[in-house]
Parts: sequence; C-alpha cells; structure tokens
Amino acid sequence: MSFLLITVAAAVITFVASQIVLRFALKHSIHPPVRQRDVHSRPTPRLGGVAMAVGVLATFGIAALIPEFAGIFAEPTRVWALLGGTVAICAVGVLDDLFDLDWMLKLGAQILVAGGVAFWGVQIVSLPIAGLTLPSSTMAIVLTVLIIVAVMNAVNFIDGLDGLVAGTTIIGSTAFFGYIWMISQNLGQQNAYFSLASLITAIIVGVCLGFLPTNWHPARMFMGDGGALMLGLLTAASAIAVTGQIDLGTMGGRSQILPAFIPVLLPLAILVLPMTDFVLAVVRRVINGNSPFAPDRKHLHHRLLDMGHSHLGAVLIFYTWTTVVSAGCLLFLIWPWWVAVGVMLVGFVFSALLTAAPVSRRIWRTALRVMRERRAPHGKIESTEIDAHVDAQTERQGDTR
Repeated sequence: MSFLLITVAAAVITFVASQIVLRFALKHSIHPPVRQRDVHSRPTPRLGGVAMAVGVLATFGIAALIPEFAGIFAEPTRVWALLGGTVAICAVGVLDDLFDLDWMLKLGAQILVAGGVAFWGVQIVSLPIAGLTLPSSTMAIVLTVLIIVAVMNAVNFIDGLDGLVAGTTIIGSTAFFGYIWMISQNLGQQNAYFSLASLITAIIVGVCLGFLPTNWHPARMFMGDGGALMLGLLTAASAIAVTGQIDLGTMGGRSQILPAFIPVLLPLAILVLPMTDFVLAVVRRVINGNSPFAPDRKHLHHRLLDMGHSHLGAVLIFYTWTTVVSAGCLLFLIWPWWVAVGVMLVGFVFSALLTAAPVSRRIWRTALRVMRERRAPHGKIESTEIDAHVDAQTERQGDTR
C-alpha cells in the first residue's frame, strides 16, 4: 500500500506540474524550432523534464514522512546525492534542449553527475555473477559511472517518438518492481523490498504515468533531454542499488544455474532496445567519421517509421518488445527455465512479425499485382476484383500511417 501511495502521488504531482510547465512554455514561446531529424512538424515545448523532476523531488519528500521508508532515509547522504544528481542532470538536459550544448560539454557534465552519485550515493558493490565482489572502491566507482552514463544516453537516444520513453519505462520499471517483490517474498530477500531501489522504481513509474497524458501522440510537450537523462540516471541508480541488497548465496543453490542469473540482470534486460540503439548509433557515427553523439535520423524508431509503421504503431512495437523481454525475465523466477525460454521465443516471434508487418503487406500487394498482370489477359481472374482487393489493402495501409 505504501508503494501504491508513492506511485499515485508521483503521478498526480507530475501531471499537475506538467500542465503548469506547459502553459508557462506556451505563454513565453519556450520551444526550439523543428529540426530536420525531428518527427513532429510543429514547434513543441521540451520542458517536460522540469515537471518530472518536480514529481521526483516532491514524492521523495512524501516518502520521507512514511515510517516504512525510514530505513532508506537513515542514510541521508545517499538520498541527497541522488536527488542532487537528478536536479543537475535535468538542468544539463534542459540547457541542451534550449541552447544545443557541445557534445563534449554535455558528456563531461554527465560524467561529473554520475561521479557524484557514485561517490556519495549508490555504487556497485557486487556483480550478479557468482556473487563477485569488486576488489576496490575505485573500480566500483568507475564501473558505476560507466553504467550510469551509458544508460542515460541509451534512454535519451530512443526519445524520438511521442510516449516512447515514458511508456517503455513504465513497463520495464513495473517488471523490475515485480522482480524485487518476488525475491523479497519468495527467496528470503526481505531487505530488498523497502529499499532505495524499490522506492526509486515506484517513483519512476508514477512520474511517467503522470507525464504520459501530456506526451501521448500527438504530444503537447516533450520530456526533452532533461527528462530522458533523468530517467536514465534513476533507472541505472535503482538497478545499481539493488545489487547491494541481493544475496545470491541464499537462492537455494540455483545461483549455479545460468537461467537463475537472468532475473538478476532484469534492469539491463529491459534496456535491451535502448542499449542496442545506443551501440548501433555510436558504431555508425564513428565509422562515418562523426562524433559518437552527433545527431542523425537513423535510430531504431526512425527505421520503423521508414518501414511504413505509423507513429503510434512504432511506439506500440517498442512497448511489445519491452513487455516480452521484461515479463520473460520474470518467468525464470516462476517456471522451469525451459518453459520460460519457450514463452520468450514465442513472444519474440510475435514481436518480429509485428515489426515486419509493413514489409509483408508490401510483398502481398506486389504478389497480387503480379498475379493480376499474368492472369488477367487470359480471363481467369476479373481485373476489377483484384483491383478492389489491392485498393482495400492500400487503404488499410494508409490508415496506419
């Protein structure tokens, strides 16, 4: 019940803050011009991250008043470091949205923020592989910074369609909270439940739920780099925080079996699409002799649009892939590994078919045209019948754009 209260509070506060920020941005015309790589066609405010930051800060304040979370705030330095990093990275993102900062300056700021969070806030103390402990605090900080910066940029890279980041974050974070609840209830990991990781996750879900109505297609306001970088920071922090709360040695011997490790890696699994897009973008830009952070229009969501998917259809495909990966990972805690693998494979096939649907439709229309051209002269098929069928297919395709 406490976590439900936190999620609802975050959603309500963020929604109200979003309306206030939106009105302020429109009144003062605070919105950048439409860029060539943008999908939208009219200037739209990018200050959603400000409203989301307000939701995060206010909800942390509410959580501090709830007795169940007293243990979290018993270490105020961690909380203050995380909140300070949240405000700082949101400010960096907003400045980039407004003034288009140099990529090196932006990356340097990200490293500084991640370093502060790692030094005073949360850092990796062990890895989910045979309970491996990092040999030094310096290595722990360096690895933590690398992970936070990578996740922040991965989330930011896929923020190109209305509702994409907010929706996928809701799905992935809900699954991650389910994972924490399951290990705390069924595997004796009680200290993982009322923890900083679970609190961050509940707040993330609420903030995204509160912002999504303003960001749903057609979006009235974008979260911008401020919101995307902030979500990346918080998502990475929740995943890192939970590494210090889980004892694999108490997992009934299953820690020696590979599938048992997959749920522990759930925070990374739910980021598989953003991380894939991030890696592909960096490799593509470096090969072309550009900066790894130079913007372009070749991200995964752009490719889905180029394939023929509608704006909403591309977003829903991302939702589908995220759901399959997130839910599939949780199944390893419930069912035998071979059943979980089978279910995930079915989900992958279904998602792949949805992704390739526009290509399949084009192939089908081409086949119908070839059939008409070959058989119409011999009178075996009425040309008007095939034309009507092709027109119907084309009309349905047009409805999805």
